[in-house]
Amino acid sequence: MTAFIDSDQHLYEYRGLWGEHIEPALRDEAIRFVDDRLGHVRVQWRDQVLAAADVQVPGETDAIGERRRRERAGLPPLARYDEALPRDYWDPAARAERLGTMGADAAVVFPNYGLIWERTLSSDLRALLANMAAWNRWCETVVADGRGRLYPVAHLSLRDLDWLERQLARLAAAGVRLAMIAPALVDGRRLSHPDLERAWSAFEHHGVSPVFHVADQPKVFDEAWYSDRGELGVFAVDTILLYVPAALACTDLILNGVFERHPGLRLGIVELSAVWVPLYLMMLEGGSQFLARLNGRASPLPLRPSEYFRRQVRVSSFAYEQPQRLAQMLGGADLLMACSDYPHSEGTAQPLADYAAAGPFAARPEQARGLFRDNAAFLLRNP
Repeated sequence: MTAFIDSDQHLYEYRGLWGEHIEPALRDEAIRFVDDRLGHVRVQWRDQVLAAADVQVPGETDAIGERRRRERAGLPPLARYDEALPRDYWDPAARAERLGTMGADAAVVFPNYGLIWERTLSSDLRALLANMAAWNRWCETVVADGRGRLYPVAHLSLRDLDWLERQLARLAAAGVRLAMIAPALVDGRRLSHPDLERAWSAFEHHGVSPVFHVADQPKVFDEAWYSDRGELGVFAVDTILLYVPAALACTDLILNGVFERHPGLRLGIVELSAVWVPLYLMMLEGGSQFLARLNGRASPLPLRPSEYFRRQVRVSSFAYEQPQRLAQMLGGADLLMACSDYPHSEGTAQPLADYAAAGPFAARPEQARGLFRDNAAFLLRNP
């Protein structure tokens, strides 16, 4: 049977992770867990609450809402956070064993609470990079403790290129092949800006694939649009238009020649949906061709814009999006990756069954090697 690499799972950060792995001189800047007198737990930086700590269970989003209602009502939690937290949520060895019951042979593992603090910490670059580096040091242990079945995703910023190059060298040496970055401006510069060329050279040289993922990162829209942050750090605009930052970033990287200059660069787009990709590629082609005709100037790129996307980008697709149907819309292009988003509430603990239940567009590992294995392996440099 063809192996299944789950392209999107999450490992919870355990209490003390940032404090134990951050540079000792910056320990006061470490993100930490704080308990209130009723027993509710919050993730906090300095005196600022980043989000409520919560034990999610696949398929139980309503239960999270009920816990938030209890907290707002001044009631204690029905179960203590640490008692409710399963071991496989945070322990790499336990997660590696858990994969077998999910039908997965391996999994890409993103942070959990690491998705909610990048934009807040961006006000202090030293603290931001220190907490990113702390997670990245733990990623090195995940490679070993995951028994060859877990592929941790580092957390990086392009704001300090010297720091970025040091991080990439260390991560590559430890076997970490993926790194989450923000699909956003870098201190006012587009991703294709000449000042950032070193970043893409470094990713390419060290064989680490940058990945765009759902996260509270610097925004592509004006801050005025974001006024509804809840206890879990999620905004409505991000939930509804979640793919837009990735589409904007890809457009910049393609049309301004980053993919042409760095053919070995590979980019992942995860948990940002995939239904937009066929329309996006059509608009990428149509829009760029229209401007070339309008300006009477041929594109300087030797390939069509969509060819760069097909050559270098891979996108996770949830089972309900019917990736086999999307593949038909993409002209048979094999770009998509299966995922579970385990253990988040919008995710699943039975991904293979979910993909197989898509009616005429059912997908199974033995029939769709690209979806279940090869495209994730492409980003991981064929582990």
